[in-house]
Amino acid sequence: MKLNRGKQESSEGSEGPKGKMTLPLALVALISAFGSSFQYGYNVSVINSPAPYMQEFYNKTYLDRTGVPMDSSFQTLLWSLTVSMFPLGGLFGSLMVWPMVNNCGRKGTLLINNLFSIAAAILMGTSELAKTFEVIILSRVVMGIFAGLASNVVPMFLGEMSPKNLRGAIGVVPQLFITIGILAAQILGLNSILGNAKGWPVLLGLTGIPSMIQLLTLPFFPESPRYLLIQKGNEEQARKALQRLRGREDVDDEIQEMYQEDRSEKEEGQFSVLSLFTFRGLRWQLISIIVMMAGQQLSGVNGVFYYADRIFESAGVQSSSIQYVTVSIGAINVVMTLLAVFIVESLGRRILLLAGFLLCSASCAILTLALNLQTTVTWMSYLSIVCVIAYIIGHAIGPSPIPAVMITEMFLQSSRPAAFMVGGSVHWLSNFTVGLVFLYMEAGLGPYSFLIFCAICVTTMLYIFFVVPETKNKTFMEINRIMAKRNKVEIQESKELKDSYPPGKQEEKKALSSSEM
Repeated sequence: MKLNRGKQESSEGSEGPKGKMTLPLALVALISAFGSSFQYGYNVSVINSPAPYMQEFYNKTYLDRTGVPMDSSFQTLLWSLTVSMFPLGGLFGSLMVWPMVNNCGRKGTLLINNLFSIAAAILMGTSELAKTFEVIILSRVVMGIFAGLASNVVPMFLGEMSPKNLRGAIGVVPQLFITIGILAAQILGLNSILGNAKGWPVLLGLTGIPSMIQLLTLPFFPESPRYLLIQKGNEEQARKALQRLRGREDVDDEIQEMYQEDRSEKEEGQFSVLSLFTFRGLRWQLISIIVMMAGQQLSGVNGVFYYADRIFESAGVQSSSIQYVTVSIGAINVVMTLLAVFIVESLGRRILLLAGFLLCSASCAILTLALNLQTTVTWMSYLSIVCVIAYIIGHAIGPSPIPAVMITEMFLQSSRPAAFMVGGSVHWLSNFTVGLVFLYMEAGLGPYSFLIFCAICVTTMLYIFFVVPETKNKTFMEINRIMAKRNKVEIQESKELKDSYPPGKQEEKKALSSSEM
C-alpha cells in the first residue's frame, strides 16, 4: 500500500512524458486563441483610429433624418456609449460563463459564442450602408458579451487541456493573442489602410473572420478531458481526448489524478457563485483572484495608453507620426507577452507577477515626476517615453497574462466556472470603472493620477508576495492542498492509487497489470 502511495506522489512530482507539446494541443491552443482572444484585443482598439470618421457618420446620419445637425453634447454621449458599451457587454458575458460552460461544455461555449461575433460583424460592416449608427452601439454590446465569454472560457479550456508543466505557457497564449489583436487593429486602422472615411465599416466588419475560422475548425478537436470525465462522467471520451492531445496511449496517471480530484469534491458538488463566497475552504483563493483581477485593470494600463500619445507629442514626435508610434507600442506589448510564454514555466507565476507589478509601480512614480518637470527640464520628455515603455513591458510579462492562469490553477473542476465568472466580472467592472473615472481623475489631478495607480500596483504586489503561492509544475490537487493549509481546513486526502478509480475500473486496472506482468 505504501508502495502505491509513493508511486502516486512520484507521478505527481515528476514531469515524465507529460511535458510534450503535440500538434493537436498546439493547434487547439492557436485556434481557440485566434478565434476568440484575438477578437477581444481587436475590438478593444479598433474604434480608436477611425473615431473622427465614425463621429462624422453619426452626425451626417442624424442630419439626414432630422434636417438639423447633431448637438455636440449628444454626439459626445453617443460616442461615450459606443466606447463604454464594450466593457459593459464584457460584464454581461462574464455573468454567462458559469451556466454556459457547465451546460454546453468549454468547446461548446466557444462555438456558440462565435455566433455573437459573426452577427455583430455583419451589423457593424453594413451600418453605413443601412444608414444607422444605433446598430454600431448595439453591436459593441454584443461584441462585449463575446469578449466577456472568450476572456474567461479560453483560459479555462486550455488550462484543463494542458499537461501541468506546460499549463503556464499555454495559459499565456490567450493574452498573447489579445495583444496581437490590438496590434492588428492598430495596423489596419492606419489612415493609409482602413482608418479612413471609406474603410472604417470594413475595419469593424473584419472581426467576423476569426470566428468563422474557429466555427469551421474547432469541432474537429476534443472537448476538455476534465469536463468529460469529472462533469459528464464519460471516461472513455476523456481517455480518447487525452490520448489525442498527449500523442500517446498511456494516460492513466492523468485519468487517476482526475478521479482523485473528483472524489475529493463529491461532497461539495458544483459551486454556484453564492456558494463560492460562503465556502471557507476557498476563501483565500477567491480573495486572491479578486485582488489580482482588480489590480490588473486598476493598475493604470488604460491611463498609460491614453497618455502615451501626448507624451510622445511633447517629446517632439510629429502629430502625423503618432499613430505609427502607437503601433510600435503595440508591437512591444506583443513581443513581451511572447517572452512571458517562454519564461513562465522556468521562472514561475509569482516571480512574473511580482516583477511586473514592481516595474509598473516604479514606472508610474517616475512618470509622475517626469510629467511635472517636462516643461522646465527638456530631457524629462524622453524619460516619460522610457517610463511608458517600461510600464508596458512590466504589465505584459505579469499583470496582463498571469491572473487568468492562476484562476485555472487555484480552483478545482467544481468551483472553476464560478471562479472565472467572479474573476471575469471583477476584470470587466474594473475596466469599465477606469474608463468612466480616468478622464475626471486626469482633469482634477493631472499627472498625479499615476500616483494612485502606483499605490494600487504596490498594494497588489504586497498581497501576492504574502498570500499567493507558486503553482508552477503542480497538479490541481497539489495546489488545492497548499491553499487548504492557508484556509485552515482539512481536505479529503486522496486514497491509494488503486482507489482513484471507481470499483469497476479498479478491476480493469488489476487485469491490465496482471497481463503486463
